[in-house]
Amino acid sequence: MRLRFIAILLVAFSIVFTLNACKKEDGKAGKASVKVINGAGATFPYPVYSQWAYKYEKLTRIKVNYQSIGSGGGIAQIKAKTVDFGASDAPLTKEELDEAGLIQFPMVIGGVVPIVNLPGVEEGSIKLSAKALADIYLGKIKKWNDPQLKQLNPDVDLPDKAITTVHRADGSGTTWIFTNYLSKVSDEWKEKVGFGKAVAWPRASSVAGKGNEGVASFVKNVEGAIGYVEYAYAFQNKMNYVQLQNKDGNFVKPVIESFQAAAANADWANAPGYYMVLTDQPGADSWPITGASFILMHKEQTDKDHARNVLEFFDWCYRHGADLAVKLHYVPVPEAVYTMVETTWKNEIRANGQPVWDK
Repeated sequence: MRLRFIAILLVAFSIVFTLNACKKEDGKAGKASVKVINGAGATFPYPVYSQWAYKYEKLTRIKVNYQSIGSGGGIAQIKAKTVDFGASDAPLTKEELDEAGLIQFPMVIGGVVPIVNLPGVEEGSIKLSAKALADIYLGKIKKWNDPQLKQLNPDVDLPDKAITTVHRADGSGTTWIFTNYLSKVSDEWKEKVGFGKAVAWPRASSVAGKGNEGVASFVKNVEGAIGYVEYAYAFQNKMNYVQLQNKDGNFVKPVIESFQAAAANADWANAPGYYMVLTDQPGADSWPITGASFILMHKEQTDKDHARNVLEFFDWCYRHGADLAVKLHYVPVPEAVYTMVETTWKNEIRANGQPVWDK
């Protein structure tokens, strides 16, 4: 009986020991598998950020959780220190960055594209001048068969249909790029509306969608609608895009070559805080509504290892994500630029006085 009791105790101790060992091993595995980088902001780059994050997690078991909430939300969350990085298509000035203790750097370049819902009209056949686009959003052109549009499109059978303009409901870098362009090409727009992440839209028939996704959805479901989205959303949703007349007077289509042409003259080395606006650039092939999307991080970090994990993700995107960016119709940041950016990381991002990026 006594031997049986001792045997039972030994089995019990063995089970407890095994369970504790398993817990410790699970804890180690769990700790390795639950590394999470949190970011939030612009919807403009979401298609490529989400694909980069997916591939990076498979390689490293580090999860990048990116919330596509708009540039305004991304700026607010990084300032509040509720995320590891914010993302914005509207660059902050050097003064704004210094005031908030932030740095910013360009991550990818793309195009903002007007999209339309005009059944029976061939994709990419509608041509708009800068003035026509501004007049549509000002409410001065109310129908698709307006004389100004017919003059621009003599070979297109434009319908006698009312125009519904669609804009962003949230604070948006895409809106910032779009309205920055309109402010450059239309004095009336500049005086009456201006540009920003959110503006007072002048047209009574305008409707608002949240995110690039919301704008694309509204345009897709409302005949006669026109909206503006990042090109990847137009491409993925098979939307009817328009041709735009650029600064050189040429009508161009939104393709990666026209985005590259617009970005070709960007002088990042002389842009304080990497503040760069690429709208209405010269060049025969330049797409006129091109913009960079930026990452925002705090200069002072509390956890060196975690901050380094964040930077290693962006380093991987720069060095190994270019092909995927091109596939999704974005322009990758050139090597000369990201090499310069990584020098900025080394010089400006600190944890307890020590550089986080010391490669």
